[in-house]
Amino acid sequence: MKKAERYFYPAVFTYEPGQEIAIDFPDLGCATSGVNDDDALLSARELLGCVLYGMEEDGEEIPDPTPLSDVETRANEYTVLVDVYMPSIRQANINRSVNRTVTLPAWLNAAALERNINFSQVLQDALKAQLNLG
Repeated sequence: MKKAERYFYPAVFTYEPGQEIAIDFPDLGCATSGVNDDDALLSARELLGCVLYGMEEDGEEIPDPTPLSDVETRANEYTVLVDVYMPSIRQANINRSVNRTVTLPAWLNAAALERNINFSQVLQDALKAQLNLG
């Protein structure tokens, strides 16, 4: 199945006095919030990317977005079409860091700390060398 390069989904932005802006994606069953319009849109894009990436990775069927004209809102709600560019989301998840626990002799740990050695960088460099990934 070919993955889409860009997705567009309607989000309902709800405004309540004294509260963050609530954002709901009715087609995807997920929600977030933002302190102002800019933050709300950025949060919506981030959530949309995370949810759709997860669905792609899990092999789930991605639902068709509801047309904007068909999304029902109340007086304090507005429908916003939110888009996400998936190649950048996918690439970011490929390069994301993961935590690994390693065991070292205490003397080696102490010597490395004394010399301000960056353990993560040393491990990455050693693994690349071991795997011939230069």
